[in-house]
Amino acid sequence: MNVTVIGAGLAGSECAWQLAQRGIQVTLREMKPEKKTPAHVTNDFAELCCSNSLRSDQLENAVGLLKEEMRRLDSLILACADATRVEAGGALAVDRHGFAAMVTERVKSHPNITVVPGEVTDIPEGEVVIASGPLTSDALAERLQILLGADSDLHFYDAAAPLVSAESVDMDKAWFGSRYDRGTDDYVNCPMNKEEYDAFWEALTTAQEAEVHGFEDSKVFEGCMPVEVMARRGHDTLLYGPLKSRGLDDPRTGRWPYAVVQLRRDNADGTVYNLVGFQTHLRFPEQRRVFSMIPALHDAEFLRYGVMHRNTFLNSPRLLDRYYRLKAEPRISFAGQMTGVEGYVESAASGFLVGVETARRLTGKPPIDFPQETAIGALALYISNESVTVFQPMNVNFGIIPPLDHRVKGKRNKNAELSARSLDIIDRLKGEVCQ
Repeated sequence: MNVTVIGAGLAGSECAWQLAQRGIQVTLREMKPEKKTPAHVTNDFAELCCSNSLRSDQLENAVGLLKEEMRRLDSLILACADATRVEAGGALAVDRHGFAAMVTERVKSHPNITVVPGEVTDIPEGEVVIASGPLTSDALAERLQILLGADSDLHFYDAAAPLVSAESVDMDKAWFGSRYDRGTDDYVNCPMNKEEYDAFWEALTTAQEAEVHGFEDSKVFEGCMPVEVMARRGHDTLLYGPLKSRGLDDPRTGRWPYAVVQLRRDNADGTVYNLVGFQTHLRFPEQRRVFSMIPALHDAEFLRYGVMHRNTFLNSPRLLDRYYRLKAEPRISFAGQMTGVEGYVESAASGFLVGVETARRLTGKPPIDFPQETAIGALALYISNESVTVFQPMNVNFGIIPPLDHRVKGKRNKNAELSARSLDIIDRLKGEVCQ
């Protein structure tokens, strides 16, 4: 039995690993290093093109629950993320290069996985998992367009934040602290007073943007909203978003600043930091000019500028079932962001489910059918829900998980009980899932 997995991103790597762990021979097709997309820099698998954060690690948060489910079910991506973790308060952030290198080494060294480099331009025969990502190459995208018809022609845009060297941050004008009083002091807080913020906002909203073909503000995914687009929504919008200062006491004044830009460690050595919430598609010279107006970044060394790219996704409720299989041709499955799951962990979770369920089907075992009470199951049932008429990419959230059968006072307490219910189900399923 052999399965071809196209793409060695988060979803493809996880899918290939789960198949291989269950005795399935996997041919993993990855176009790097022969060809790269505009968002890729290295030759490694599971490259994190945007943030290095996998978001909250708290069980009162749905993505924290999803991560814990995957940990308990022996996810490759979560194991590598935990092993390359950098401190980020209540979030799981990783050394992006160490993380990708570890995933690459483990996948390449698995005896049941054969890696074949080079671009895929057509859909192979036999069992196939297409995890080529939202930046699928033109040739394969055209082939999918023919296969899927108009239902494949959906897209949005997302963006990445710039990176700066730690030594170039003026710590006389910044301080280490937690993210809104949660966790340890892992963030660099860069304050601005009202006059500084007003000048920054004016420059940001009038700065020149890079040309992105077909780009419209309305096509930007909210979770990756460029900071300049967000700023144009109103003078105070950033003050309630990435520049919120609530709970961040400036040790020099003992008060909350008017605005605060936070920097999060991007590598294990702490030599590189990213600007939290500063996804952007400004022209590179404009990024340097505008972001250097933040007092602590007046002499910042930009190691990577922010970029924006088009992400293509399927009209999954019409096309896919709960196993991420193509209804019209079940030998073909999809995984990752192109299915409409949004986020690193969600992408890996889709690859996990496809790997597990495909292996079970090929070995004659009944499906697991992860229930909707679990985050893994809720995502799969959301993207395959035919009643969803206007489909858009979405992060995991408690809104797609069935409510409790009793009242609980307080949102955090309710979410904690939803997580406890889910993890109880996962623990009961583990023996079967991990066969």
